[in-house]
Amino acid sequence: MACPICQGEMVPRFTRRVLARYDVAYHWCPACGLLRTEEPYWLEEAYGSAITSLDTGLVRRNVRFSEITASLLYFAFDPRGAFVDVAGGYGLLTRMMRDIGFDFRWSDRYAENLMARGFEAQEGAAHEAVTAFEVLEHVPDPVPFLEEALSRWKTRTLLFTTDLYQGEPPDPEAWWYYAFDTGQHVSFYSRRTLEAIGARLGLRLYSHAGFHVLTDRRIGWPWYPLAFGNRSRTFAHYVKKRMRSRTSSDRRALQGGGTDAGG
Repeated sequence: MACPICQGEMVPRFTRRVLARYDVAYHWCPACGLLRTEEPYWLEEAYGSAITSLDTGLVRRNVRFSEITASLLYFAFDPRGAFVDVAGGYGLLTRMMRDIGFDFRWSDRYAENLMARGFEAQEGAAHEAVTAFEVLEHVPDPVPFLEEALSRWKTRTLLFTTDLYQGEPPDPEAWWYYAFDTGQHVSFYSRRTLEAIGARLGLRLYSHAGFHVLTDRRIGWPWYPLAFGNRSRTFAHYVKKRMRSRTSSDRRALQGGGTDAGG
C-alpha cells in the first residue's frame, strides 16, 4: 500500500476491532508518519449519526476553538474578511464566531445546519480563511480533501485541529484518539505528516497542541505564540470587545427574509 501523502510504502502496524464487529488493519508510513486504516468500508454505518453520542466534549471544544480562532483571525489575518467552517456539523462554531463579530458561514455535506440557519456558505467569492475542526482524522486521504476546500472557497489559509502523536504510532490500548468504538477516526498524524501535507500544498505549517494552520502567509511574533498559548482566552475577550457582534443583526436579517448580516 502506497502512502497517499508521500507515496512511501505503508507497512502493517496492528489490527483492532472497530464498531465491535469489524477486524480492521492499520498501516503506517515510516517516511511521513501517516497512520491509517485499510479502506474504511464501515463508514456509512459509523455515520448513522453525523456526530456520535459519545462525543461529550463537543461544546467545550467549540468554546476553546472559538477563542483561539478569534485571536488568530483578529491579529494575524483580516477580521473583516469572509470565512467558511467546512464540515461545520450542526453550526455551533459558525454561530459562536458570528456572535463574536466574524462573518462566518457554514458548510457540511453530511450534517444538518441547526444553529446557523440562513448563513450557509455561497460559492464564488474569495474567503480569508476556512476552518476544519476535528475533520482530518475522519478523512482517508487528506490532501484531496484540503485541496478541494482551498479551491472551492478560494483561499490559501486553513485552520484545523487534530491530535498528533510523536515518534511511532501509540499503542492501541494507550491512545483514546483511535476511537475504535465509533469507527469514525481513520487517519492519524504526526507533525511530520502535516509538514508533508503542507509541502504538497505549498503552504507553511504552524502547529501547537492540536491546533494547526496551513497558510501562504507568515504568522509572526507576538500573535502566533500568544494566540495559541494560555493567553488566548484573554486575547479572545479583547477581540470580543473590539468586534461588533452579529447576533442582533443576524436576527434582523433573518426576520427580513435576507441573510446579509454585515454588522
